[in-house]
Amino acid sequence: MISTLRIATRNSPLALWQAEDVKARIEALGLGVSVELVKMTTKGDQMLNSPLAKIGGKGLFVKELETAMLDGQADIAVHSIKDVPAVLPEGLQIVHIMERENPHDAFVSNTFNLPDELPEKGIVGTCSLRRQAQLKSRFPHLEVHDLRGNVNSRLAKLDNGEYDAIILASAGLIRLGMQERIALEMSAEESLPAAGQGIVGIESRIDDEEVSALLDHLHHQDTSYRVQAERALSARLDGGCQVPIAAYSQLQGNQIWLRGLVASPDGKTVIKADAVAHQNEAVNLGVQVAEMLLYRGATDILHKLGLTPASLDEVAASAHKYVRRNDPST
Repeated sequence: MISTLRIATRNSPLALWQAEDVKARIEALGLGVSVELVKMTTKGDQMLNSPLAKIGGKGLFVKELETAMLDGQADIAVHSIKDVPAVLPEGLQIVHIMERENPHDAFVSNTFNLPDELPEKGIVGTCSLRRQAQLKSRFPHLEVHDLRGNVNSRLAKLDNGEYDAIILASAGLIRLGMQERIALEMSAEESLPAAGQGIVGIESRIDDEEVSALLDHLHHQDTSYRVQAERALSARLDGGCQVPIAAYSQLQGNQIWLRGLVASPDGKTVIKADAVAHQNEAVNLGVQVAEMLLYRGATDILHKLGLTPASLDEVAASAHKYVRRNDPST
């Protein structure tokens, strides 16, 4: 029986909230398991002066945590799924998916209630190419600037007058008790979310069955189906931080409706596709919508950015490591 469980986590306020939430849920079981947080600062947290696309992508937020698990310094890591690359290191898997929080983007401003109210040359900050491209497409008169840092530091720059508005994830603001800062929750039609946005996942060593069993109660199956579809789409398109890609699914009974989007970084070209399938076909659905996007012009966007779509074998291999092994869909 496990006596102590060590959770690797980033040292940012939001990451700590997520890790503390997992810790509290484990302790509430009353199994006598002591839970410790192994707090770490990742390269993604340190290198704040450059866009993620230029310095290595979202994997910079998880690499140190994964190394800690592989080296035996931690037993699990708690991540925002949207920050987890499609390809995981050998020996690791996303073993549990927690219930999704609000997945939508949030328009945050101290002066304006809607993006439509922003003036000519209004300055909007966001670190996401996906958000930037969709904003530029809808509002070409705005100046969209890269904005990195944790939630508190981004809000501070807004409050200091450096931006007219910023775009953040609603989930982060809600979890930190800052939902009153949301001027507008942007619909999927206004800003299609990122794959896995609002979802917390737990990564562990593949061979650690005891840890996996301990965390079974945290797994949320409906959210897992949605993760499978969204990440399969992103994986097929080799989606990282270098290209604006969105993937958002909704469950309708036992059917999943998946919407996908690929855009040029300047927002001048936006390609959309969607499809519906049974929840047990979530991964295939993700690939199907990705293929539709490629056929409609996403291939050209990827090639211009020096990228090529992943092979179907690569998608299947990555899906195996984040689809829980005892899911009925696997």
